[in-house]
Amino acid sequence: MKDKLAIAVLISGRGSNLQALIDAANHNDFPARISVVISNVPEVFGLERARKAGIPALVVNHKDFSTRAAFEDALMLALRPYSVDLICLAGFMRILTPHFIQHWPQRIVNIHPSLLPLYKGTDTHARALADGQREAGCTVHYVVPEVDSGALIVQARVPILPDDTPQTLADRVLAQEHILYPQAIAQIAPGLLKALEVRR
Repeated sequence: MKDKLAIAVLISGRGSNLQALIDAANHNDFPARISVVISNVPEVFGLERARKAGIPALVVNHKDFSTRAAFEDALMLALRPYSVDLICLAGFMRILTPHFIQHWPQRIVNIHPSLLPLYKGTDTHARALADGQREAGCTVHYVVPEVDSGALIVQARVPILPDDTPQTLADRVLAQEHILYPQAIAQIAPGLLKALEVRR
């Protein structure tokens, strides 16, 4: 049986969660390796992070395609040479459709900056503050066609302070994301590796 998952990380920006995964994968006991990083936006800093780590870094620009399906077909074509076991969304700002997701059942995960099922979508920190919540946090979950609705894997909680702004809260939640995402991958890897071995 393989001892490490081959993961692809999809990004759209600076890639700070990507860096957390790169750092984790540098440890011999981490059960995954990053096979490829793909951005839908050219020239973002996350691509430079991948290149510095010696990881193939590709661009599949969604603006080059007239439909979501055509973009996702190109994304699947780009992934194919890397024999990817698991796809990790890390600040990937495109909603994936069933057309893509059906090819990767229970093999796409995302990190979201709220305690799901609360605050799906965007502006999570501002919404939590507006509602007077006492805590916020982040969630790693499986990706399904309904946005931010897949089964939860792990969560981290962050207290909301009296003087918090959306930005200060976002900064503290992001620090927890960097810890949580590698933990989630380490948690699901053994079961996924076994399942993949059975399928082979």
